[in-house]
Formats: sequence, structure tokens, C-alpha cells
Amino acid sequence: MAGSSFGSLFRVTTWGESHGRGLGVTVDGCPAGLALCEEDIQAYLDRRKPGQSRYTTKRSESDSVEIWSGVFEGKTTGTPISLVIRNSDQHSKDYSNLKDVYRPGHADLGFEEKYGIRDYRGGGRSSGRETAARVAAGAIAAKILRELGVEVMAYTASIGPVVCDPSAFDEEYMRSSALYMPDADAEEKAREYLEDCMAQKDSSGGTVHCVVKGLPAGIGEPVFDKLDALLSQALFSIGAVKGVEIGDGLFAAMSRGSENNDQYQETEEGPKKMSNHAGGILGGMSDGSSVLIRAAFKPTPSIGQAQTMLGRDGEVHAMEITGRHDPVIVPRAVVVVECMTAITVLDLMMRNMTARMDHLRKIYC
Repeated sequence: MAGSSFGSLFRVTTWGESHGRGLGVTVDGCPAGLALCEEDIQAYLDRRKPGQSRYTTKRSESDSVEIWSGVFEGKTTGTPISLVIRNSDQHSKDYSNLKDVYRPGHADLGFEEKYGIRDYRGGGRSSGRETAARVAAGAIAAKILRELGVEVMAYTASIGPVVCDPSAFDEEYMRSSALYMPDADAEEKAREYLEDCMAQKDSSGGTVHCVVKGLPAGIGEPVFDKLDALLSQALFSIGAVKGVEIGDGLFAAMSRGSENNDQYQETEEGPKKMSNHAGGILGGMSDGSSVLIRAAFKPTPSIGQAQTMLGRDGEVHAMEITGRHDPVIVPRAVVVVECMTAITVLDLMMRNMTARMDHLRKIYC
């Protein structure tokens, strides 16, 4: 299978299936000398693991990470870092009735047509569980970025029709929120909405916002490997993402140039942008202000209602999907968005080291 790797200098390759013995990731290109232990990575995996609230799948996985290579005496060695997460609570029999049908909203038909074989137990490689490996790699990228003065933070901005009020943003509250929402009033309404979805054996979509602070200007390539292009690729590679916006996104199409341009003004601290409609990216490169990203997630496709689906026999069948599934993907996807953003930004920062002679002189002269 091609397409399981992402990045150029900081390159991650994920492997494993939802109902296999485990899954993991190989990180190649991590600089030597980074202090790294399993606890650094586990803190990120704990934000993603299932079974933490009423609004996540009841699959009970510890998602404990093991570092198999690339770290010696608490420091990275510059060699590939292999990370393993074992599966311990897979109920493969829950999917036995689905082996001969293609579930609506899933990649079942595409997998079978492409490979002539598919792992029907939870979706195999297209399962959301694959994102645990991305989070493990992203935890390393995020730690490197922090040492470079760059912070990446994501949060739930909406669930279904419930949207957080930016003026009520409370980061401390968000950190303790089961839904990772920074607005207490919005979270209460979102809980009520999800309870209604669950009562009707249905699910909800939502959006995740991500902010990158401290990124210097000039990160990203001006043609094909633009910062916004690679961020979009990274986020669209998350299975349930159906839309990505930078800055004003689609709203920019409804504005005038005089409204959309980010002008500067003099302040006591020097010239500063009066707005950030561009989301911190112009011409494919960072402009020194915060990078603003939004990802839209579709509702969880596995729902308890009876649905019609295509069978391998070419007939339409009415069936119910059993098993354990999230009524909403978004809260657990917050850290996935954060980590994919961190991987993308770090890779481009590392590539930027060769953009100017004075960068090379700092290293070799």
C-alpha cells in the first residue's frame, strides 16, 4: 500500500489496523539530542484514547505507547524512532455480519475495488484508530516546536448546530472539557444535542479550529509545497475531514479587497497587523502572525439505525451496524488535528534551513 508516509525531512510512516495486533509509526528525521520519553508521547495519546466520556466509543484501550528504537538514555539518537501501540479490546465478531456488504459513509467499496480484498473488522487501515499512530508522531513534532518557540493548539469550535462564542474562549475550561470546547455555555448545549442524537441512534459532525503561535515569517514553499497546501493535505488525510479553511476561508470569496487585506498600524510595540483574514499565510508562506486553520468533520458514519447498503452480491440490503462507535468524532479528533499540524509545520521549518546561505553559515562556519 502506497501513501502511508507523510513529510519530507521529518517523515512519518504509520502502520497497522484497527483490529490487528497493534499499530504504530516510524519517525525518520528527528534530530539527535531531543530529550524524549514515553510519557511525553502518552500525554497526547491520552487526549485521544477511547472510553473517556459518554460521547466516545466504549472500546477500552489504554493506548500505551512503547518506544522500540531511536532513543538512548533519554535522548533521541538521530536514527528512526519506532513507536508501537498494542490493541487489547478489539471485538472483531461485531463486524462479522458486515463482511459481505459495503457500509454507507465508509471506504468499504473503494478498498475492495482497489485491492480485491478488505479487512472488514472496523475498517482496517481506514479506521479512525489509525490516527493514534499520527498522534504519537505528532507529540514528538510538538515537543521540538516548543523548543523552537512555536505552540500548536486545537479545540472543538462546533458540534452540529452548536457553535462556540469566540468572546467566551476559556482555554483552562477547554482543557478539562469532555468535548474540548472552550465555551461552557456552548458545551452544555452541545451535550443536549448529542443526547438527542444518541437517543435516536444517530451521530453528529462538527469543526475543529487550530492555532499556530510563534511561527516566524517565511515558512513554506511558494509554489507546490505551500504551507496552506500541505496543511490542507495533512488535515484532509484524516479520514472524516470534509473541509479545510485557512483564515477567513470561504468567507473571503464574499468580501472586497479593501476588507480582506490585512493592513498594518503603528503601535507602541512597533507596526502590527490590524486583522488576520489571511490566517497567517500569504503566497504559501507564513507571514509572522498566528496561523489559523479550520477542519470540518462529517458525522460518524457508523450509526445504530437500520440503513440500506450495497452487498457484494449486487443487491441492496437493509441492515443495522453493531459495535462500539463514537456519536461524535470531533472531541477525539482535536489532538489529531493538532498533531498533523505540528508535523507539517516542523517539516517545513526543517526544509527552510536550506533557503538562505546565512542559514547554512550558522551551521557550518
